This record gives sequence, structure tokens and C-alpha cells, in this order.
Amino acid sequence: MAMAPVIKLVLGSIAFAIFWILAVFPSVPFLPIGRTAGSLFGAMLMVIFQVITPEQAYAAIDLPILGLLFGTMVVSIYLERADMFKYLGTLLSWKSRGPKDLLCRVCLVSAVSSALFTNDTSCVVLTEFVLKIARQKNLPPHPFLLALATSANIGSSATPIGNPQNLVIAVQSKIPFWEFLLGVFPAMIIGITVNAMLLLGMYWRLLSDHKEDEEEVQNADSEVVAQEDVQSHRFSPATFSPVSSEDSNLRMDVAETLRNRAGESELISCNSNASREQHNDAESQGESNNTNNMFQSKRWKRVLWKSSVYFITLGMLISLLMGLNMSWTAITAALALVVLDFKDARPSLEKVSYSLLIFFCGMFITVDGFNKTGIPTALWDLMEPYAKIDQAKGIAVLAVVILVLSNVASNVPTVLLLGARVAASAMGREEEKKAWLLLAWVSTVAGNLTLLGSAANLIVCEQARRAVSHGYTLTFTKHFKFGLPSTLIVTAIGLLLIK
Repeated sequence: MAMAPVIKLVLGSIAFAIFWILAVFPSVPFLPIGRTAGSLFGAMLMVIFQVITPEQAYAAIDLPILGLLFGTMVVSIYLERADMFKYLGTLLSWKSRGPKDLLCRVCLVSAVSSALFTNDTSCVVLTEFVLKIARQKNLPPHPFLLALATSANIGSSATPIGNPQNLVIAVQSKIPFWEFLLGVFPAMIIGITVNAMLLLGMYWRLLSDHKEDEEEVQNADSEVVAQEDVQSHRFSPATFSPVSSEDSNLRMDVAETLRNRAGESELISCNSNASREQHNDAESQGESNNTNNMFQSKRWKRVLWKSSVYFITLGMLISLLMGLNMSWTAITAALALVVLDFKDARPSLEKVSYSLLIFFCGMFITVDGFNKTGIPTALWDLMEPYAKIDQAKGIAVLAVVILVLSNVASNVPTVLLLGARVAASAMGREEEKKAWLLLAWVSTVAGNLTLLGSAANLIVCEQARRAVSHGYTLTFTKHFKFGLPSTLIVTAIGLLLIK
């Protein structure tokens, strides 16, 4: 692609630079409008500067990616309502055999949940629970917070629905869900294992110094499970509210119904004192029976509804594995859950992060405009001879470029800028698929390098800092001390295993 005219090149670069600054530093002093508004601002400048036409701007928006992102958000919201994440959280403390066992559990649960429900979602709902367990057992929180964040990023690399950049790659590459899973899964499993071993090695002495009475540990585990308050979410940091336990809600509904009935009965039974006493005795006995019957009825309805939510989600995953259209499969599952709920869907749909969808729209337009300046193509032409994926040296060079760009420009813009170019340079279908999978792996694991490398890291950090009774600040230095060796080693392992 030839370079654009100088004026278009300069103006397009300015628009992209503004987008990049606001995406990486959303509260920059001279324009503190945030990431979402920043992406729209960059898109608007691309059109105003005539780098692209309005028609080209609309065409740049990738609707299948937005549909897939929206569908997975809605499904995750209904899974949260069905207590899926509560059960995952309970697994962390169930019959725990000490700090090291707990650390490994955090790694495993975080990785699996991220692969199925996105890394951001897992970090939102599990951070406070992990922090609560660590505090109640008098354990240092930062090894467990690092385990949660880094494992979430590594685990999310295994599926197209694990994180936003994988969604982009899956839609643009048209790699079937099961091929994507088989291609990255071995690297993810080994990566999670190595990441857990690095955590244990780095914090072995810190975790070994911890002493506690066995009975006290069991009591703490019971207390954690009993007090668990899994948080609902909007797929963004610190924007959620507590959800009451299932039995509590059912009992409150039943009690309210019976209070209304009792009030009506009192009006009818005030003819005489004797008849009132007789009626109250009968009403008391009937009230007890009604309470049990109504509670059992509502409880079974709740169990049936939760089972249906899990069944629909399983059906969605099976459909994805069968190769059905990913975006429409996710949207169909989301709408099936809405209909199954049989009530106004607005409270659930309000938890969808529409700001994230808008951010993607602006980013698609801005990146497309920057591509039309010719700068990304010129830079890739310089680098392409040294980044051939049919050579070990070329793969290493490509990995370094992706690693750096993902931490400088963020992982999704990096995928949008490099994806088509990396795939086009591959020789044959198998090499092209390998190029896409390498891009997915490196751009995702790159998020573990620094605290600012991925949204999942920031969510864990912010959630831990804002925890009311057991807050903790995960510093940039503590994260980088572990993130640097972990990222380099885990990335290298993936480069060897992904075929």
C-alpha cells in the first residue's frame, strides 16, 4: 500500500496519537475524557480530517465482533445470577490444605473461568473473594492476587471468547472454535503450570512462614463460604453491587406474601375476641404450613431455572465447538436466557458494558484510518523479512514486536494493526493459522508483563484497593517483579508448543 499524501498522513497520525494517549492514559490532564470518549474522538478526527470518508468509517465497524462480545457479556451476567461464580469461589476454600494448595487452586479456577467467561469477568467476581480468604487466613495477599490476574490472562488465551483480542482474531481469521482451542490449549495448560510453579518458587518462603491452627483454618473456610457475597458486574472495574443469597431472597418473598395475607385475615376476623383467638390459632398453624410449601416451591423453581441457564450455556459451547457462527450463537444463547427468565430484562441488560462496545466502534474506525495513511504497512514492510514464522528466529522477532506493541499500544489495537499483515506473510493455510494463533497467544500473555498491560490486571488492582474491610494495594513494582520472568518464560513455551 502506497503512502497517503503528506497532509493526510500527518493528520491521520495526529488522530491516532490522540486515540492512543487516551486509551493508555484515560485521565491525562489536558483531556481527561476517558477511553470510550477518546476512541470516539479519534474516530471523529479521522473523518473530519478526511483521512477516511463517513461511509468508510461505518464500514470499518466489525459487527460480528460486537455481536459476539455483547452475547458473551449477557450470558456471563445470567451465569452470575445463577450463582456460577459463587460456586467457583467456594471451590477455592473447600478442604484447602494450606497456602500453597490455595495458590494452585486460584491459578486453576482463574484460568478455567477466564477461558469460558472472559478474563475481565473472572477477575471482577473473584478478586474480593480471593482477598477475603487471604485476610481470614492471615496470608500475604499479593501472591494470590498475582495468581488470579496472571492466570486469568493465560487461561483466556485458550478460547476465542476468552478476551477481546481473541474475539477479533477468531472473527477475522475465521478459525473454527475447536481448532482455535486445540491449537492454543496445550500451551495454555503448560503455561498455567509453569506460572504456578514460578509463583510457588518466588513466594515459597513467604507462604511457608505462615503458621495457623488447623481447627482455625477449618473455621475460616466455613466462614468464607458462609459469608460469600459474589459481586455482580458491568464488565469494568469497580462497577458492581452485592447480590443477596438465594435462600434469603426466597424467604423474604415468602414472608412478604404471608404478611399481606395476615393483614387481610385480621380485618376479616375482628367480629369478636373469641373468634379472633380461634382464627389466629388456625391461621398460625396454616401460616407455618404455607411458609414451608411456598418456600419449597420457590426453591425448586430457582433450582430449575439455574439448571436451565447452565444447560443453555453448555449448548452454546457445544455449538461453538461444532463450528456454528460464533456471534449469532452467542446472541441466540443470550436471548434464550432472556426469554427463559420470563421477566423484564432491563436490569440484566443494564449490566452490559455498552461503553466497551462503543470503545470498540471508535477503535475500529481510528485503526482503519491509521492503516489508510500507509504508515503501518511501511513499518511492516521493513520488519517482515525478519519476522517469517517458518523460522525460529523469525518467530522470536515477531513475538518481541507483538510483546512490545501490546504493552505500548494495548493488545486489541496491536491485533488490528498486525493481524492481517502477519497472516498475509504466511505461506499456506496451516502457516496462516499458526500466525493467527501466535498473535493470540503473545498478545494475551503480554498483558502479564506490567500492571498496565491488561484490563484484568487493573481490575484486580482496583478491586483489591477498594475492598472495604480488607483492602490491599498491589503496586506496579510487585507486579513487574513477577510479571517480567513469568511473561518471558510462558511466552517462550507457547512459541514452542503452538503449531
